[in-house]
Amino acid sequence: MRWLLLALLPLALLAASCSTTDYDFVSTAPIKPRFKDSDPQDFGYRTPHSHEVHGIDVSKWNGNIDWPTVKGSGVSFVFIKATEGKDRVDQTFDAYWRGARAAGIAHAPYHFYYFCSTPDEQADWFIRNVPKAAVMLPPVLDAEWNPMSPTCRKRPPPADVRAQLQRFLDRLEAHYGKRPIIYTTVDFHRENMVGAFGKYPLWLRAVADHPENVYGRKWHFWQYTSTGIVPGIKGDTDINVFAGSHQNWKSWVAQVSR
Repeated sequence: MRWLLLALLPLALLAASCSTTDYDFVSTAPIKPRFKDSDPQDFGYRTPHSHEVHGIDVSKWNGNIDWPTVKGSGVSFVFIKATEGKDRVDQTFDAYWRGARAAGIAHAPYHFYYFCSTPDEQADWFIRNVPKAAVMLPPVLDAEWNPMSPTCRKRPPPADVRAQLQRFLDRLEAHYGKRPIIYTTVDFHRENMVGAFGKYPLWLRAVADHPENVYGRKWHFWQYTSTGIVPGIKGDTDINVFAGSHQNWKSWVAQVSR
């Protein structure tokens, strides 16, 4: 009996080591990608495909979506564009969040921030157009530069950027009762966010390397491609992963969706 216990001990230790709650849950074993990609990247051993929980983000450009098919393909969450600036609403927002909810997909609305109007104007606009019923997961602040915008290409100094974003975040948290998620890009983060907003869940864009290599900080969500192919959606789709395991995900959703 003793020899049997000694033989099983390494296996028990291995199983224990795999039950980590580390939010960079990565296996070094080869893993087949869950979704196809029209322009796949080689991320090496820290591939997003080693993560267990995948999701998408969508806007009007994704057209008609077959939500049950999306759900059946393995999509666990969706970030849905709701508003932009102080006067724009995505025309598909209402249909998208209702479709995602009916399909049983965890969902959250996001706001594209413009620096040509005040944070209070934009918070008022978001709150006016996004009912609390649409906010299952925390609302999202999309903070990035938009050099192609026909209406607003303003770039305030970093201190002003941080102050504006903080005011907007405070307004949303007070209204919806959930600490918002921040989405950002490499250049915007480098110029405005290094060392800031540490208490917020981060959703980071990194399409050629692991986000910790690019941003040097912890994250909750990683947008790893904009050329994904997801059943139920025509054309290229942004695909993301959650940093933790399925159990981490279930616990986090239970916490933030109250």
